[in-house]
Amino acid sequence: MLITGKTVFLRAIEEKDFISISKSFQDEEILYMTGTRTLLNMEQIKMAHRNFSNDSTRYDFAICSQESGQILGDLSISEIDIDNKKAMFRIALHSTEKHGRGYGTEATKLALRFTFEELKLNRLELQVFSHNIRGIRAYEKAGFIKEGILRQALFMNGTYSDEIIMSVIKKDYELNDN
Repeated sequence: MLITGKTVFLRAIEEKDFISISKSFQDEEILYMTGTRTLLNMEQIKMAHRNFSNDSTRYDFAICSQESGQILGDLSISEIDIDNKKAMFRIALHSTEKHGRGYGTEATKLALRFTFEELKLNRLELQVFSHNIRGIRAYEKAGFIKEGILRQALFMNGTYSDEIIMSVIKKDYELNDN
């Protein structure tokens, strides 16, 4: 499956992508932005991918550059609940050098298109930590709306951060002419 945009495209994660995923677990800033404490080694990444591939309630995609084909990050639409027509969203760019260039926003918009037009869901939600200002801006640019705050839900690097709940519903997506 291929979902194409102007500067990025989404495709299924392949074994060759595991190196990039592994490198993202070496970046302190990425770990902090995502609140990740558990570092996965290559074998654990392979096992997680095998498990995810067999999970009918999720789709995992590599985010790739249209220009070079190089993997930039990955995203997941998970916990798909067909009865309630909703799912969860997660995205990560694998290198801080790729931040601030619009790749995450465009990939998120492609994920929204897939969620609402292909999966026919009504809601996509995510959690983001309050210290991840760049991520929050990208989500808002893609159409996510803040819904709630879990105060001081994360203690990391000696400080507390709030966990912000954001979502897009199908009506919002359609109004934004994505």
